[in-house]
Amino acid sequence: MAKVSIVNVVATAALGQRVDLEELGKCPQIVHDPEIYGGRVAYFRSPKFTGEVTIFSSGKMISVGSKSEAEAFRALDFAKEYLIKRGFVKQVNLEKKTQNIVVVVDFGKAVDLEALAKGHRMVYEPEQFPGAILRMEKRSGVTALVYSSGKAVIAGIKSSKDIEEIVGNLEAVLKSYV
Repeated sequence: MAKVSIVNVVATAALGQRVDLEELGKCPQIVHDPEIYGGRVAYFRSPKFTGEVTIFSSGKMISVGSKSEAEAFRALDFAKEYLIKRGFVKQVNLEKKTQNIVVVVDFGKAVDLEALAKGHRMVYEPEQFPGAILRMEKRSGVTALVYSSGKAVIAGIKSSKDIEEIVGNLEAVLKSYV
């Protein structure tokens, strides 16, 4: 049985109102540096959540570094409440959306990448990169980096509910090459 770990969840939400990042940068837990992206972003980190929330002056927010969708959504809600309590924005309901989930899979068996590359449409150029790049045909936007060690990194997943199916599909592809 494959061992699967979520290593990053990227989720977004919009406050629907502008945020004064320069003033926000004076608050604890906020990093705003005019040298980073021309001062158009602020970074919010807190011991209350894993990862960080990037806040744009447009009011859009991105949570990165969480290990679950629920955790990413909590980070966005926590950032919103932080901004409301300090008077930067008015009360708003966030529509949170998962943009990307990255998982690491260990199938526990070595994979013959040479044979895999001959049997499937994929990118495998070992002189440039040690893994094979496989686009998951049944899932648009989902890509797996498969290594000869039997480990893989899968990116582009849009919901944690899809992880088991996607890993199962990849396992079925690799079955003949372990």
